[in-house]
Amino acid sequence: MKKKLYDNVSYICSKSLTKEYSTSFSLAVKMLNKNIQLPIHAIYGFVRFSDEIVDSFHNFDKQTLLNEFETELKTSLERGISLNPILNSFQLVVKQYNIGYDLIEAFLNSMRLDLNKSDYKSTQEYENYIYGSADVVGLMCLKVFLNGDLEEYEKLKPYAQKLGSAFQKVNFLRDLKDDTEELNRSYFPNLEHNHLTDLNKLEIINDIESDFKYALIGIKLLPKGSKFGVYTAYIYYRKLLIKLKNAHIEEIKNNRIRVSNASKAGLLAKSYLNYKLNLI
Repeated sequence: MKKKLYDNVSYICSKSLTKEYSTSFSLAVKMLNKNIQLPIHAIYGFVRFSDEIVDSFHNFDKQTLLNEFETELKTSLERGISLNPILNSFQLVVKQYNIGYDLIEAFLNSMRLDLNKSDYKSTQEYENYIYGSADVVGLMCLKVFLNGDLEEYEKLKPYAQKLGSAFQKVNFLRDLKDDTEELNRSYFPNLEHNHLTDLNKLEIINDIESDFKYALIGIKLLPKGSKFGVYTAYIYYRKLLIKLKNAHIEEIKNNRIRVSNASKAGLLAKSYLNYKLNLI
């Protein structure tokens, strides 16, 4: 009984973390069936903390922190408990939904690349990084959405990966200024001297639109309990992509393009209408 209370507190911590770090993702999670909201918060908490280590903790030994974070995760999976509530909730989800450690390892490998690697010269390097940093997160969530249905998981796996890729590429384009100036990173390959051109922008936008088009097929095949929430996130990122597409290249280089709260509310209403009309 006492452990269950601690587990509940751990999930609440992950939920609070999601709300503080991402209002958009938090909103999308609210559109999921209630019985899968906390597991998705737990996945986000693990991903968010890992990302914060490599992106934000500049006055600390990031490599040591990330290594300790993974060691504590492995220990929690062996013991079934962690005194870090974020890791405790995550290890519960890993076990309940049979999330393979290969997905976790791929994610952490991409996080480690962020510690030392500043650019990605080839398409293969770029795609490998995106697989680890984003695709596998979509696959972890898919495990929760399908609650152990391996046949459906294999069927929907490529769509989940494309959606993760699309989200990550939009993030790269939106965060271009911060990544370049603050973190000294350039993710997109084939940029001349790591500078974005109008031609590069067009190629990137077309690539993302192709990912979104393919991913939407899979969203329509998701169970009812997860479809609306995932579609809400999809609609938000599509809107962000449209704003990036219409933005002048200098605006992307010098600002972080955003979707206003009023627009988010409108997108939510539109998503709900499409969902209720069985348009997705």
